Amino acid sequence: MNYPETINYLFNSTPVFEHVGVSAYKENLFNTITLDKHFRHPHRLFKSIHIAGTNGKGSCAHTLASILQEDGYDVGLYTSPHLIDFKERIRVNGAPIDERCVIDFVENERSFFEPLHPSFFELTTALAFKYFAHQQVDIAVIEVGLGGRLDCTNIISPLLSVITNISFDHTALLGNSLAAIATEKAGIIKPHTPVIIGETCAETKPVFINIANQKQAPITFAEDISEVICAKSTQEGGLLLQTKTYNDISYQLGGLYQKQNANTILAAAGLLLSMNIIHTSQSIKRGMEKVCQNTGLKGRWQYLHHQPNVVCDTGHNFAGWQYINRQLQAQTYKTLRIVFGMVNDKDIKSVLKLLPQTAKYYFTNASTQRSIPAKDIQLLAAKEGLNGQVFADVKSAYDTALAEADKEDFVFIGGSSYVVADLLSALAH
Repeated sequence: MNYPETINYLFNSTPVFEHVGVSAYKENLFNTITLDKHFRHPHRLFKSIHIAGTNGKGSCAHTLASILQEDGYDVGLYTSPHLIDFKERIRVNGAPIDERCVIDFVENERSFFEPLHPSFFELTTALAFKYFAHQQVDIAVIEVGLGGRLDCTNIISPLLSVITNISFDHTALLGNSLAAIATEKAGIIKPHTPVIIGETCAETKPVFINIANQKQAPITFAEDISEVICAKSTQEGGLLLQTKTYNDISYQLGGLYQKQNANTILAAAGLLLSMNIIHTSQSIKRGMEKVCQNTGLKGRWQYLHHQPNVVCDTGHNFAGWQYINRQLQAQTYKTLRIVFGMVNDKDIKSVLKLLPQTAKYYFTNASTQRSIPAKDIQLLAAKEGLNGQVFADVKSAYDTALAEADKEDFVFIGGSSYVVADLLSALAH
C-alpha cells in the first residue's frame, strides 16, 4: 500500500470516533494492553507528560512540547484530531511522522492486530508510542483522546499529569454531571505523580482532591497560583501576558480562552522547572512565543486573512463558545459573517443561544458522518433569531462569505474542529 491507501485502510477498516461517534469507544484497555505487550512496552523507553480535560488540551500539549523543545529536549507530541493530514497527530520536534513509518506499521503488523478488531485510536496510539521509542525522544507530551480513565493513552507513567478543565462534553460516555466527568478525567492521576489542575468549580474540585489523596499524588491548582495577571490581544493575533514570575510573555496563541490555558501551562512549566526537568525560565518564554513554529499548531483563533479579517477556531462545545462569543463581541467590524457547522454529539441548542443575532450566517456541514445537516442547523438557528444560507460544504460557504465581505467585515469560521479541518485542507490544496 502507498500512504493514501494506508490512511484509507485505517479510517475505513477500524471504528473511528470522528466518523461514527460513541460506537468507536472501547470501555476497557484490553486491546491497548495487548498491543503494548506485542510492541514490548515502548512507552517505557521515554518520559512523558499526560494531558486531559474538556477544552484546551491541544493548546496546552503543543505549548508544553514547544517549551521542552526550547529547553533542548527531543520531544514527541501526540494529539488528536488532525486538521489536514493524519501525520499531524504524531510529531517529533514539530516534524510529523514519516509516511513510510505509517505504511510499514500497517503492512508489518496487520496480521497481528486485525484479529483484535482495534479502534482507530487504539492503533494510532500504539503507532505513536512505537514511533517515539524508535526516535529515542527524551519526553513525549501525550494528549488524552477522550475521557481519561479508560483512554488508551492511560497506560503511561508520566512525570506530570495535567487536567485543564471540566465542562459538559461527551456526556453519553463520561457521565451527565460535572463530578462524573471529572472522575473520568481524573483517571489519569497516577500514584505519587504530581498533577496540575487548570480550572475547577464546586462540583469538580473535591473530586480531584479526593482522587489525588487516594493516589498520594501531589496536587496543584493553577487558579490558586494565578500566574497570569492579565492578557491583552496583540495585532499579530496572539496575547501579551503579564505574569507574576516571568514578566511579560508574548504568547503566540490568541483567543480569550488562552489566558486560562496559559495559566495552566505556566503552573505546569513552573513545576517542571522546580523539578529540574526544565532548566531555565527562558525556555518557558521562548516556547510560548514560538509554539506554532515549533509544533505546527493551527486552528486556535488563527488569522487567515486581513481586510477583511478572517479567523478560524476549533472551539466546538458550549464552554468553548462562551469564550469565542466574547471574543467576537470585542471585534470591530461593519458586518460579522459566520461560517458555522457542528457535529451531532454536541449541545448545539445551547451554543446557538450564544451566537450573535446580528451576524450573517453561512450554515454548512463538515465531511464527517457525525455532521449535523446544514439544513437542520438552519432550522434550529432560526428559532434563536439567527438567519443564513445553507451550503453543501465548508469551502463553498467560506468562498461565498469572503466574496460577500468588504474590507471592514469580520469573517469567522468554526463550530467544529472538522469545519476548521475542511477549510484548512481546502486552502492547502
